[in-house]
Amino acid sequence: MELNEIRDNKGAHKRRMRVGRGIGCTKGKTCGRGGKGQTARSGVAIKGFEGGQMPLHRRLPKRGFNNYTRVEFDVITLRDLQVLVDNGTFKAGETITTEALKAKGVVPKTSEGVKLLSKGELKAKLSIDVERTSETAKAAIEKLGGKVTVKVKQAKREKVKKDPKTGKAIRA
Repeated sequence: MELNEIRDNKGAHKRRMRVGRGIGCTKGKTCGRGGKGQTARSGVAIKGFEGGQMPLHRRLPKRGFNNYTRVEFDVITLRDLQVLVDNGTFKAGETITTEALKAKGVVPKTSEGVKLLSKGELKAKLSIDVERTSETAKAAIEKLGGKVTVKVKQAKREKVKKDPKTGKAIRA
């Protein structure tokens, strides 16, 4: 067998339909697109069109809600604090703040706040200054002689009032 004799197997390639070759051919004149209208033209994309039937994306109910005023907190546990004390990131008796946690790379710099949870065990006496805390975590730290300060963080977004007559937003 020579290189110039290599061919594909029979039926491996189907020849493309040649359209617009006269009415004697199967796909002549309108080329199988019917007559006139949107779909007879090029560049048509009717996404989700079901022939006049109510499309699936409109038959299904709307779901979900994204609360734009929600504040996401990064979580740190008592176990995490003990690990930080053990590896020398923080010293026993030191005050740990959200800014210090961000500076040391414990929580991301984009974090809106830190919440302290009571998972694990803490052995070191610490002073903690965070945005939120659970009651059990606060009790565990105070039992060791530490102190927990909860910062009240103001919402970033300002409230928008509506004019009762026009219904338009008024920035106060």
